Amino acid sequence: MADLYAAVYNPDVLSCLANLSNDEVFTPPELANQVLDMLPEEIWRDPNARFLDPCSKTGIFLREIAKRLIRGQMPDFDQRMVIIDHKRANNEELSAVDLAYLDRLQPVLDHIFREQVFGIGITQLTALMTRRSLYCSKWANGKYSVVEFDSSEGNVRYRDLQHTWTGAKGKERCKWCGVPRATIEKNRTSDESHAYELIHTPNPEVIYDMQFDVIVGNPPYQLNDGGGEGSSALPLYNRFIEQAEKLNPRFLEMIIPARWYSGGKGLDSFRDMMLRDDRIRLLHDFPETSMCFPGQNIRGGVCYFLWERDYHGPTTVFNHSTTHPTSSSKRFLLEKGATTFIRYNDAISILNKVQSLKEETYDERVMARNPFGIPSNYSAFSKTPAEGSLKLYRSRRGSSDDKVVYIESGDVKKNKSLSQEWRVLVSKASPGGDDYPHAIFSTPLISEPGSVSTETYLVVDRLKSEEECLHLIDYMKTRFFRFLVSLIKTTQNISKGCFAFVPVQDLQEDWTDEKLYLKYGITATEQAFIESLIRPIE
Repeated sequence: MADLYAAVYNPDVLSCLANLSNDEVFTPPELANQVLDMLPEEIWRDPNARFLDPCSKTGIFLREIAKRLIRGQMPDFDQRMVIIDHKRANNEELSAVDLAYLDRLQPVLDHIFREQVFGIGITQLTALMTRRSLYCSKWANGKYSVVEFDSSEGNVRYRDLQHTWTGAKGKERCKWCGVPRATIEKNRTSDESHAYELIHTPNPEVIYDMQFDVIVGNPPYQLNDGGGEGSSALPLYNRFIEQAEKLNPRFLEMIIPARWYSGGKGLDSFRDMMLRDDRIRLLHDFPETSMCFPGQNIRGGVCYFLWERDYHGPTTVFNHSTTHPTSSSKRFLLEKGATTFIRYNDAISILNKVQSLKEETYDERVMARNPFGIPSNYSAFSKTPAEGSLKLYRSRRGSSDDKVVYIESGDVKKNKSLSQEWRVLVSKASPGGDDYPHAIFSTPLISEPGSVSTETYLVVDRLKSEEECLHLIDYMKTRFFRFLVSLIKTTQNISKGCFAFVPVQDLQEDWTDEKLYLKYGITATEQAFIESLIRPIE
């Protein structure tokens, strides 16, 4: 059984698996190896190094770790196994040298699989898949296992945990992951509880009761929490990182959504922790999800990082793109004066030029969500106007009918006087996928006196005239404006905070990209970069 890791995965079955659910995005083998490539080469030769995947799905990380450890501790492994496999395929008798090599190899395999490689399955199924990938048998004590353990789980465990509910009846949430009880019970389609072991314990160190040198994985990203219109998700990946850091490994590597850079529900403290952590040595950023997960669309893209316990300093940030060569820059994750991460290395010089003028920015002008208190699913409207009624701008997800309807003025409970002012609106849900160049947001529109809007729209500004509204819309259509929004916006929805880098202009005049590039001294190279990311709005 010793040769089972020698080029027998061709084609690799783990590259052909479909994802089980939105929280179980499987890691392609190529991506797993790119993540492992960030570790120092000498760790594969260290027989004392221990590795943990605390959120194993297919077992790809553990399998690739085992292969690297075998080659690191037996440098001639590939060369010798090619010879041995050739002889076996041709029914040739193995020589005494071959047999001696296999005798020498088996103790190394025993040590690697028993003492160095560990995992925690996120479900019973993924635990079985992991054992099959790692041991070549779903039962670690089976006769086909690369190393025969005393127990069926070997070093890949799964515990069927349950959530711990706290809070008032009907509003209970899990004290560990925060998911609402009602959501779990409503959406339960199987015995799976989504109570992952690493994040459902106050003391993760007791799970294996040992010190790990490397913790690596692709954790579950989110769980639906039942909030908002449609799907509202509670992030989980941050909890896996926080728990993994409690184990104090030498190295921590994880693949996670990039929305933590500036958005994400309940991620403010996590974002602040990450951006101020000078132990993140490497960060690989992928605005286009398909570069990591073909066929997937995780809005805002994904990233993976190397956190190193004994390192302190700036982070080397790699920007990956399907249309441009990879760029890298050594910088701190939190730029001076910023509260979010600027993902593009080439954007730093542009932002510095804009901020040097110290102008008011549009996060001071954009109104808070839903200023009139009218939800997106509001239905008590009329398709025709009546005396005293107000025009209502609405747009319901999945429906393009009746975007402009009418509402009784008495039904507006908040900011009724605002309905008599000129305003510019923009849909808070952005169009399209993660492909670039991107529009960033939909075409803005004017909300004239005598009109209101549902929470579908953000009020970008309150203005004095239709002319000012037209000038603001022209400004918003510029690539310059939308580029500055894109530096913060990493999710589908646009919020007030996404406008924090956009300077307010004099709306007595029209604005074009050419005028803005001239005003802020944007070079031809910087202009080309902006235009590579942002497509025109007609």
